[in-house]
Amino acid sequence: MTATRTLAPADREGTVPFGEFETWYRITGEPRLGVAPLVVLHGGPGCVHDYVLTIADIAGRTGRPVIHYDQLGNGRSTHLPDRGAEFWTVELFLAELDSLLSGLGVRDGYHVLGQSWGGMLGSEHAVRRPTGLRSLTIADSPASMDLWVAEANRLRGLLPPEVAATLLAHEADGTYDAPEYQRAVRVFYDRHVCRLVPHPPEVAATFAALEADPTVYLAMNGPTEFHVIGTLREWTIIDRLDRITVPTLVVSGAHDEATAACVRPFVERIPDVRQHVFGESSHMPHVEEREAFMELVAGFLAEVEGR
Repeated sequence: MTATRTLAPADREGTVPFGEFETWYRITGEPRLGVAPLVVLHGGPGCVHDYVLTIADIAGRTGRPVIHYDQLGNGRSTHLPDRGAEFWTVELFLAELDSLLSGLGVRDGYHVLGQSWGGMLGSEHAVRRPTGLRSLTIADSPASMDLWVAEANRLRGLLPPEVAATLLAHEADGTYDAPEYQRAVRVFYDRHVCRLVPHPPEVAATFAALEADPTVYLAMNGPTEFHVIGTLREWTIIDRLDRITVPTLVVSGAHDEATAACVRPFVERIPDVRQHVFGESSHMPHVEEREAFMELVAGFLAEVEGR
């Protein structure tokens, strides 16, 4: 695991209108003729871009521009805490991504890397076969929420008995804000979400932002990573994966909450796919094994553009 903690600065920041709302973005690197930018979709739903900022390393490594943005309801984009669960849909975030690509003038040629929920969103984007999409990287994402919940329950069963009992007791009572419950959740997170403890500043900043405004996360996911009761609880893309025609890279960590079972349908059903598992990582190999992650993704993008 790398000790490097420097994050590449943005070369440009701004907002793109999305209907009556605003989507905030930042770009690392300058446009280059014939080099398609990499668009990074953060997870959650309801997180912010901060924890995936390490992926801006690719701009410095290869000269390829890297675009980050905060999805609607999060970070520096428009917040809508009064909107109900019916507002927060996959279709909403697909429309926002289309708006961003058009607003930045890159929709004719770009790569997508989605992490966790971002990989779910990226795969939804890819099955629509947009003409400008050059490749897809799916990082630490489940192909269905049924798989996600089943594997989360399996991993929970491996926690110390007292931790598992605390989780069950507070979930039965609905006392998710109880300090004891939060401490028990942290045990799971430190094993299967980010194994760098204490968390790097950009990861801590993301958790703080999620705590400050959990609107989207609560509506679409639920109170924790492994207690999914939101609108995504029945989501699946398994039966549509054969529609993805671009080269696809699937990555995850050996200790990932997105387990081998969660990612297997991507590998088995996407026609042009390759896979890599980072042996020392959980849910954030872009942080936990930073240099190796960047080398792999940069090489994949170069391979795609060299065809």
